[in-house]
This record gives sequence, structure tokens and C-alpha cells, in this order.
Amino acid sequence: MKFHQPPNTFIGNVHIKVENLGRSLEFYKRVIGCEVLQQSETKAILGSGGKGLLTLEQPANAIPKQGRTTGLYHFALLLPSRLELGKFLRHILELGYPIGAADHLVSEAIYLDDPDGNGIEIYADRPSSGWNWQSNEVEMATKQLDAEGILAEAGGSRWEGLPAGTIMGHIHLHVANLVEARQFYGKGLGFDLVSRYPQALFMSTGGYHHHLGLNTWNGVGAPPPPENSVGLKQFSLIFPSEQERKEASGKLEALGFDVNENWTVKDPAGNMVHLGILA
Repeated sequence: MKFHQPPNTFIGNVHIKVENLGRSLEFYKRVIGCEVLQQSETKAILGSGGKGLLTLEQPANAIPKQGRTTGLYHFALLLPSRLELGKFLRHILELGYPIGAADHLVSEAIYLDDPDGNGIEIYADRPSSGWNWQSNEVEMATKQLDAEGILAEAGGSRWEGLPAGTIMGHIHLHVANLVEARQFYGKGLGFDLVSRYPQALFMSTGGYHHHLGLNTWNGVGAPPPPENSVGLKQFSLIFPSEQERKEASGKLEALGFDVNENWTVKDPAGNMVHLGILA
């Protein structure tokens, strides 16, 4: 997990909007295995090992997820080991919940949607010593997952919820324009381009395979969704220090983006980003 601590900048809490908080809590507890750390009538903070990872909020007059808009493609929970991924895979197969899966060379991943269509990835990284880098870009692919091998890794161990040590590994966003998004997250926020895919870019700090995925798969020029739509409300970037946060804010201001007093700013596609620091 060295890529998710200083001196790197990485993803913190992801805040999503849902139509029915009770329904979503049932899903995130039963299917994903989250702990409920705080809860009110319209909002809940979920996590593992006492650490918050995800905020759910039911806005007033919530409407279903809107197609062909910018926003969340998926958020990705990084498990501490392949063994834990095997335990989760057995759990999700026993539930019969629909999933997708892929071997990305740098990681092994399981994909699913919550009841509102918010995308989720549950994954485990392969050792970074085995990642293949060429000209500052890391090789990634989408291949068939070795499900049998992953299940064998878990042996007879049972899934008992998200283990302590689970973190928010990355976030993947629908954006309207890749050139504009790369400038915002690169020149503004200090992320390096590390991989490309048709209509998609992957960016990171500190040599990770990606903290950020950016794609135009919902269409170049896609509009942001309505404020009360299910989907992403905001996500946090965690900077190593107050000084580096201020420097990033200054760079964004120089590029013409308004960072408000709460350290939040909209990217060119309308995705809300909170500039955070380690507590």
C-alpha cells in the first residue's frame, strides 16, 4: 500500500448519491461487507477497520442514474491480498450477485454495480516489482481472470466483511474531454499519465498503475448529470502536506479553476473534487 501514503497524492473518501439509503445500506453491508461508522436519516459513512472509505447520501427528490453523462464510472476498493480477493469472490458467487471480472496484469479485479448502478471494483494488486514499464507507461490489459486460482488462494477461509487494511485504491470517471481532464489532473493536481486505452487515460503519482481513470465512453462533450441524480457527489484527493495542497490549489487557480474555501473544485467535466490532507 506504499502508493497510498506520503509522499504520494492518492484517493480518499468517495461520496455518492443514492435513491434509497436503507436499500443501499443493506447492499453495502451484506454484499460488500462494509461497516457503518456513522448514520443519519439521509447520510451514512461506511468503511472497514474503523476507517471511513465511502459516504452514501440520499438527496431530496433523488432521481435515477442518468445515462450519457459525466460522473462516476466506478470506485475501486483495494484489498490487502489476493487471499482476501479469493474470499470475496467465493462470497459473491455464493450470493449469486451478478459480477464481471478481469486480469489487468498489474491487478486482478471483480466488478459489480450497487442497486443504483454506481460502479464498484474490488481488486488486489500484483507485486509492483512485476509490473512492466516502457517509456514511463505501465502495461495494462483486460484478460480473463484466473478465478479458480484466486479461489484456491483463499482455501477454506470465509469472507467476514471488508478486512482492515482495505483502502480506496482508485477512482474511474466519465469526463467530457480527455485533453482538458489531463490538464486539470496533470498540470493542476500533479498526476502523471501512466497508461492509455481507447478513449481513456490512466494517471497516478509515485509510480502506481493508476489512482485515476478518465474516459469519454459516455460521449465526448457529455454533460454533467442533474444535481439530484444518483451518482458521484464528490471525491477526495489526499495531499501529503498543507503546503502541497496550497501549491496544487494555486496551479488550478492559474489554469482558471475556482477552488472554494472548503477546498473543493469542479473538474472540466463538472466532477467535484475535494483537496484534502492527512488528518
